[in-house]
Amino acid sequence: MTLSLAIPDILVARAKSGDLGALEAMYRAFETPVYNLALRILRSPEDAEDVLQETFLEVVRSIGQYRGEGHLWGWIRRIAASKALMRIRRDQVRATEEFDETAAGHVGPVGAVPARIDLERAFDRLSETSRAVVWLHDVEGHTHEEIAELMGKTVSFSKSQLARAHARLRGMLDQEGAAS
Repeated sequence: MTLSLAIPDILVARAKSGDLGALEAMYRAFETPVYNLALRILRSPEDAEDVLQETFLEVVRSIGQYRGEGHLWGWIRRIAASKALMRIRRDQVRATEEFDETAAGHVGPVGAVPARIDLERAFDRLSETSRAVVWLHDVEGHTHEEIAELMGKTVSFSKSQLARAHARLRGMLDQEGAAS
């Protein structure tokens, strides 16, 4: 089953003019893919729901700026990815501010290696930033330039995050193969 995200131009024009019915129709058409994108990046249903709401608040505020170049889904997807990445940055700042010696000294049990790991669980073990870069590049198909722009970083940051994440995933999956 292929999900169609094509929205008639007349609906977009009505949304631009402030038609609440058209805006609601756009929300209904894109709420599931936006939520799924946010959930993949953030791994939290609550955070994904927040990003869904933030995304559509931005869509309502900015629909007049949408020029119709490219697909509407691409424009909305960029907004959603940006909102998810801003949430990661905000959470990282909070974590840094709340960092204490207890958390710094915590290490898992010696020799604790999961007997079995799959790709999804390996993906979950990546940092939020690495997960976001892998998802945006490998699944969503963004270029390193687009990811760098979305994250407010350099192209080399995106490339190095992706390379490190792939190496870490390979290591976790190789470990699974050795444990099997």
